[in-house]
Amino acid sequence: MKISNSVATTGCLALTLFFFSAKSQTKAVLFDGTIVAGYVDHGAFINCTGPSIKFSKKPYAVLLGLLPSLRIKEDKVATGAPKNAALTPNLGFGLTTVFRHIALQVPLYYNPKTAVKNGEWNVGVGLGYKF
Repeated sequence: MKISNSVATTGCLALTLFFFSAKSQTKAVLFDGTIVAGYVDHGAFINCTGPSIKFSKKPYAVLLGLLPSLRIKEDKVATGAPKNAALTPNLGFGLTTVFRHIALQVPLYYNPKTAVKNGEWNVGVGLGYKF
């Protein structure tokens, strides 16, 4: 039985959220961070905030830093030509604002130069949850 990429990605994300958001009896959280899903360059991304500079004043926080990501984008190529995988790891950079548990993100991702296109930075937008 073949499982589509979107079903596998959704299942892995759900399991990750379940295991890392579990709390012990002492009310300690096993995972502290933010997970975000969004849109950039005709595709989607799922990321967690990485190393960053954080400015915080309860209930607000602003983070400026790196965004380890999984980008989801179908390659548009000529018939028979080789293409990239639809799900690829990527590292972005951007701004994340948090109000209580809701996160809004503006990431920047770089697409390198190819034989037919120059390299360029792409701006995206994402919405997520802070644990």
